Amino acid sequence: MASQLSQQYAFRAQKSMGLVGGTPTYTPIEGFAAPDVPARTYHYSPDGRLFAYALPTVVRIFLAEGAQLLQELSVPNIIELKFSPRGTYLSTWERPVKLEDGAQHKNLRVFSASTGEELISFTQKSQENWDLQYTMSESHAIRLVAQEIQVYRPAEWGKGIADKLRVEGASMISLSPGLNPSVAVFVAEKKGAPAVVKIYGLSTLSGAPTCSKTFYKADRAQIKWNDLGTQALVLTQTEVDNSNMSYYGETGMYLLSAAGNFDCRVTLDKEGPIHDVSWSPNSKEFGVVYGYMPAKTTLFDQRVRTLHDFGSSPHNFISFNPQGRLVALAGFGNLAGKIDIFDRRTLTKICTIDAPNTSYCEWSPCGRFLLTATLSPRLRVDNGMKVWHCTGGLMHVQLVEELYQASWRPTPLDQSPPFGATVPAAPQPSISVLTAALTAKPVTPKPAGAYRPPGARGLATPAIFKREDEGGAPRMPTGSGSATPPRGYNRSPNPPGSMGHANGATPSNGNGHYQNGNGGRRHVPGAAPKTPSTAPAPGAEGGDKKPKKKGKKREKVPGEAGSGAVTPTGDASVRPSIDVSVAGTQTPGQGSVPPTPGAESLDPVAKKVRNLNKKLKAIDELKEKASRGERLEATQLKKMEGEAEIRKELSSLGITA
Repeated sequence: MASQLSQQYAFRAQKSMGLVGGTPTYTPIEGFAAPDVPARTYHYSPDGRLFAYALPTVVRIFLAEGAQLLQELSVPNIIELKFSPRGTYLSTWERPVKLEDGAQHKNLRVFSASTGEELISFTQKSQENWDLQYTMSESHAIRLVAQEIQVYRPAEWGKGIADKLRVEGASMISLSPGLNPSVAVFVAEKKGAPAVVKIYGLSTLSGAPTCSKTFYKADRAQIKWNDLGTQALVLTQTEVDNSNMSYYGETGMYLLSAAGNFDCRVTLDKEGPIHDVSWSPNSKEFGVVYGYMPAKTTLFDQRVRTLHDFGSSPHNFISFNPQGRLVALAGFGNLAGKIDIFDRRTLTKICTIDAPNTSYCEWSPCGRFLLTATLSPRLRVDNGMKVWHCTGGLMHVQLVEELYQASWRPTPLDQSPPFGATVPAAPQPSISVLTAALTAKPVTPKPAGAYRPPGARGLATPAIFKREDEGGAPRMPTGSGSATPPRGYNRSPNPPGSMGHANGATPSNGNGHYQNGNGGRRHVPGAAPKTPSTAPAPGAEGGDKKPKKKGKKREKVPGEAGSGAVTPTGDASVRPSIDVSVAGTQTPGQGSVPPTPGAESLDPVAKKVRNLNKKLKAIDELKEKASRGERLEATQLKKMEGEAEIRKELSSLGITA
C-alpha cells in the first residue's frame, strides 16, 4: 500500500481562505499564507497531490502536503480552474470577450502544472461543461464543439485533433472512467423525434455505437457512470411537466450498459420527481431517492432488481462513503437537514445527525467523517463548516463569515486507512465544539409535527395532516392533471349537523345552500339559525311564509321593481314577505320563489330602441379604433356600413339618434 496522505480540507470565503488539517487537531496547515485579495475559486487535483486557487490577476499552484508554492501563472480574470485526473495539466476558463482585431478569444487554456507552460488554448463560450474530459490515464482528452466530438492526445497537444466524430443534434457528452473508456452522447428530443443516448468506444469512435437507447420526455440529461465505466445511469428531465403535477418538469431514469448487452428503464413505484441517485463504489448497485415528499429511497442492483427499500422519509440526498460501507440519506434545501446514516451490510440505521441549513455535504476519503457546510449566497447567516463522525458525534466546528466553498482533500482509496470490519468508534472532539456550545445563542425549540391552527391544537393530529412516514395516508394522484388534491371534507364553512344548519339540514345540488329536513326553503350559510318562535305553523304554505295580515292593502312604494317587490324586515332569519300585486292571491301549490328584482318587462318598442342604440355604440367604438390606425376585420367593416340603416330605423320609431 502507498504511503497515506494526511486528512485535510480547504475553504474559501469573502475575506479568508485556508487549508485545515483533519482529526484530531483541526489546525491550519503550516506554511499556507492566505491571499491578500478574495480568491475566485480553488481546486484540488483528483489524486490530492496539488492545490490551486485563482486570484483576479494570477493563478497559484501548491503542493497540498505542506502548502509549498510550485507555480504562479500570470493569467488574469480566471473564474474556473480544474486539474486533470493525475494532476499533470491545469485548465483555466475566463469569460469570453470581443478582441479588437476581430479574432476569436481563446478563453479556455491548458497549462502544464509542473512547468507553468501554456500547452493549448480553445474558444469555449459556455461555462457549463467548459473543461475537457480526460481518461484516467490521461492518454486522451475530449470536448464537444458544435455537435462534433473532438479527441486529443495530451502528450501531443501540438498535433491538434487526433480523432473526431460528428453526431447530429448532440448537446452533451460524458467520458466514462475505467481502463476501456467509452463516450456517451445525448441528443435531446426535437420536433417530434425522440431523444437518444448513444455510447461509442473511445478507441473505435468512428465505428457503430455499442449501445443506443431512444426515449421521449427528455429535454436535457445527466449521465452518471459507475466507477468501472461499465454502466451508466441516464437521468432525463423536461422543461415543462405536461401532466401539470410539478413546477420542475418530468423526470425519468434509464440504465445502459457500455457493452450494449443490457438497457432498461428504471421503474419506480412512487409518483413524483427523482431527487438524487448515487452509485456504490463497488459499481454493482445504486440508490435512488424519488417521489413526492416524503420521498422514497430504494437500493437496486446492476440489473435493476430491488435490493432494499428504506421506506418514505423527507430525503432528497443519497451518498455512499468511499468504501461503500455506509449510506447517508438526508434532506437539504427546503427540508430540515436531518442526515440518517445506515450500515450497508446490516441495512440498519446507525444514527441521525441534525444539520440544519446545510448546503454542502461530503464524505471524508477515509469514510469515517461527514463535512457539512452552510454556504453563501444560499444562506448569508451562520456560515461555516462542521465535521461529524459516522456514529453521529460532532467533531469540529469552524464558523466563517460569508463562506463560498468547502471540500475535503481527495485521497486515493489505497492511500486511506482501511475502514475495518466494524463501524469505528468516534475519537475525542476538538475544543472548537465546546467553544461553539458555550457561545451559541439559545434556540427556542419549535413544536414538532405539521402546523395546526390554534383552535385545533391540543387534540390528536388527524391523519390528513400527517406525512406518510408518520402514519398518514399515502399521496394519491388526482387523475385529472391538477396539482390540487381532492378535498376529503365538505366545502361549506358549517358542516352538516353543526349549529349553522338546524333541523337536520342537508346539502342541495352542489350550490352551497342547504334545505331543512321539513322540505322547506333553502338556508343561506352564514345566516342566523331559525328560532322556535319563527317556526311555520302546520299546513302553512311553503312551510316558511309569514301569515298575511288582513286589513288595508299596502300601497306600492315608488321605485319598487315590478310586482315582485320585497318588503325588508329586521329579522335576518325570516325570509321577507312577497307582495303579489299582479298575479293576485297565490294559489296553493304555486312556487314560493319571488321574481327577480329589476326584471320588469319592457314593451317591444323600448326593447328595439335599446338594441339599436347598442349597435350604434359598438359602431362608434369601431370608428375610434379605425381613427387610431388599428386594422379592422371584414365583419367589423360590414357592421360599420349598416350605421345609416340603423339611424333610419330609429327615426321611424320617433327617436333622434
